[in-house]
Amino acid sequence: MVRLVLIIFFVYTIILSIGSINCIDNNNLVTNQAALFVFGDSLFDAGNNNYINGPEKAWLPLIPPNLQPDNGNNQFTYGVSFASAGAGALAESFLGMVINLGTQLNNFKDVEKSLRSELGDAETKRVFSRAVYLFHIGANDYFYPFSANSSTFQSNSKEKFVDFVIGSCFKPAAELIDMHNKKFPDVLRRLQRQLSGFRYALHDYHTSLSERINSPAKYGFKEGKKACCGSGPLRGINTCGYRIGPSQGYDLCENVTDYLFFDSSHLTEKAHRQIAELIWNGPPNVTRPYNLKALFELN
Repeated sequence: MVRLVLIIFFVYTIILSIGSINCIDNNNLVTNQAALFVFGDSLFDAGNNNYINGPEKAWLPLIPPNLQPDNGNNQFTYGVSFASAGAGALAESFLGMVINLGTQLNNFKDVEKSLRSELGDAETKRVFSRAVYLFHIGANDYFYPFSANSSTFQSNSKEKFVDFVIGSCFKPAAELIDMHNKKFPDVLRRLQRQLSGFRYALHDYHTSLSERINSPAKYGFKEGKKACCGSGPLRGINTCGYRIGPSQGYDLCENVTDYLFFDSSHLTEKAHRQIAELIWNGPPNVTRPYNLKALFELN
């Protein structure tokens, strides 16, 4: 049942933008390419947790991690990933084990200072005012209190706890998710009124995932609840890739493409591709009011 609990904590993926930009490439030529700055948790971590005292690894050539030592300013003009596996919007979530959202934003400020010294104030302002910012955050904040018996959750009402996460398969978790999904769009609409030129795309990851869990065959999967890798009921215990104790290990499926989930909380490549296509070019009822492709095309 562990993995079933995890499922309901996936909330929203949010993309923010003010438009397209002109970036300077490695040959100092101006190109009409939008920069993409990525924040969040394990869904977007391209390797930042390799540079902290944590167990997570990512070996794919993605948007470069911010903490990668050989990053140069020219590479930052195309974007960079600040995401950290296990991260939350709250500093208390997995404290000391991850790079929380506040620290990610501080790292972003460091990149801005670095680019300002390289490109000058005017060009740097244009880069950051027109870039696209991609976030997936909040799931770990709702999972952590139940997994760690956290006082952060126990000492606050559900509504106040949701407010903390947004900005400043059991009922309690379902109530939290429902509150979050009702409140968060209001926050974005308020920002749109307050910030001139602010545009955003919001993908309801929770709904997209729930549809695939409940009707896996409709989306080309044979299994929508049991993970490909792990141990225990539904392979929902997070032991994939390592052993805990002398007799415990993990099971691995034969055909990963049959599965929606790879492990206790992460989707398979096939499932991620489906979600990515919805974020990139999905209809307004899935990703709204713009999809990511439309954000990049805005002038």
